[in-house]
Formats: sequence, structure tokens, C-alpha cells
Amino acid sequence: MAFLTAYHTDKGIKKQTNQDALLLKSARTPKGQVGLFIICDGMGGLTQGELASATVVEHLSKWFDNDLPRILEQETPETELTDRLERAISEINQKILTYGEGSNVQLGTTLTALLMVYSSYILVQIGDSRAYTLLDDTLTQLTKDQTLVQREFEKGNITADQARVDPRRNVLLQCVGATKELKPVISTGTVESGSGFLLCSDGFYHEMTDGEIVASLKPEVITSEDALQNTVKNLVEKVKARKEKDNISVIFTQVT
Repeated sequence: MAFLTAYHTDKGIKKQTNQDALLLKSARTPKGQVGLFIICDGMGGLTQGELASATVVEHLSKWFDNDLPRILEQETPETELTDRLERAISEINQKILTYGEGSNVQLGTTLTALLMVYSSYILVQIGDSRAYTLLDDTLTQLTKDQTLVQREFEKGNITADQARVDPRRNVLLQCVGATKELKPVISTGTVESGSGFLLCSDGFYHEMTDGEIVASLKPEVITSEDALQNTVKNLVEKVKARKEKDNISVIFTQVT
């Protein structure tokens, strides 16, 4: 099993800086391939969102390089691996909180992290960046937005159409660096050959339909990593052409 990966990130048509941060790391081990793919969307309404997202990516990159190999050598069960990853995220959250309190600033970021180990994955969700899987021309959303609007929709207070245009749709229920009692939503699943995994910030999915994603990223369309990279970039450019004002980021990983 191997990964074919591509990514693209853009500050968009309005913002002066790009507060999104991405991580794509993979390694081959005697037991199979492992990979860590992350999108963080620094909070535009908070100061220093760019610092928060970059800090999360930097620390989890080091965790992948230094801690994960030792964990895998111990043949750690999936539950223990999940606990170790969650503990690392908690430590990062506390680090950013401490910095913010000491500097008298507010900063925060979403975190959508996909850790693939051999034939399994662990998915961590905080905020409203998303993860999807694409298999047999079917796109399935793996995460649920942790937003005020999503909660109102689930309570039946607003409709799906209202939720899509609600001005409060960017109000998060929690984010890394600004939530003291952080409660990541963690799910697990199987990595199947031929499946694709899409991670994206809200700037991407607000202006992109499921049908367009499937048509662009289904396996028969992806002939090489260069072709995949061009496709991902073109999708981001299409979002910009539709006047999306936020930063736009996407990662796609095809399992072969």
C-alpha cells in the first residue's frame, strides 16, 4: 500500500495573509506505510491565528518523526496509539493557551488530522475543517463541523439551506489554543486500497459540490502525482473564481 498525495493552499481573494497550515508526512516501515495528513485553519477573528496553526503543525510533525516510531516499535494497540496522539494534541493546546495568556493575546486554530498506520486510520477533529473519503465514486464526509450553526441545524432550529448561508457559520464550539477543556472527536476506520482521503478548510468546501469533487478526483482521472497536483490546484482556483473570501486549502491522498 502506498500514498499518492497532493495539496494546494491559497490566501484567497480578500485576506492579506494565509492562516491555514498543512502537513503531509509519510514513511515506509517493515510492516507497511504510515502517514500523517493535517489541515489547520487559524482563526481569522482571533489575533495570531497564523501562529496557532503553524505551531500545531510543527509539533505534530516532530511527534511523527520522534515519538511515533517508538510507539510503533512497541506494537502499541490502536487504543493506546489514539491516546498518545490525543495527549500530544492536549499538550499543544496547553502550550498555545499559556502563550496567549502570557502575551495577552487570543489565538486559535482548527485541527483535522488523519493518521494512517498500515491498514487503519485515526481521525482527529477539532473545529470545522473537514475530512472526506472517496471510494467507488462515493464521497463520504467523515467529520462533523463543530460549529454553532451545525448545532442549531441538529436541534432543528434551522434548515440545511439556512445553515449554508447563516452569518454565524464560522462560529466554532471549540478550537486548539482557545478552548481550555478541549474535547477532540476521534474516529477510526480501515484504509482500503483504491480509496482517497480529502482534507480541506472551510474556504474550500463552501464553494465546491460533492459531485465536482468526485468527478475531479476519482481514481481513473488521476494518472500520476503531477496530474493530481494540477487537479487539486485547479479546484482551488475554481473556488477563488466563485469569490470565496477565506483562505483555501486542500490535501488529497490516494491509497494505491
